[in-house]
Amino acid sequence: MFLVRNIFHTKPGRAKELVSIFKNATPHLKSDGIVHSTRILTDATSTFWTVVFESEVEDLNKYLDMARVVSNHKELGESMKGYMDLVNGGYREIFKIE
Repeated sequence: MFLVRNIFHTKPGRAKELVSIFKNATPHLKSDGIVHSTRILTDATSTFWTVVFESEVEDLNKYLDMARVVSNHKELGESMKGYMDLVNGGYREIFKIE
């Protein structure tokens, strides 16, 4: 099992909008069985307007393939529409759960 942590730095004041998009997308991510569980976190200190979207996945390759072709998942693509307009940048961390 792997933990995929996507860290987003949103534009000022846009974190809540990104959280809403992720909440709407979560059921679609879980429906195909690739993503087992998710968590959405926002910063309490540290860099302002940081949103973290964590996912536990069994098969890392399937997850990465799904992420590359999100447009092939109609419902997921619709729920994620416009999220990049809210983001200044970010990065991904991947951990193996021991």
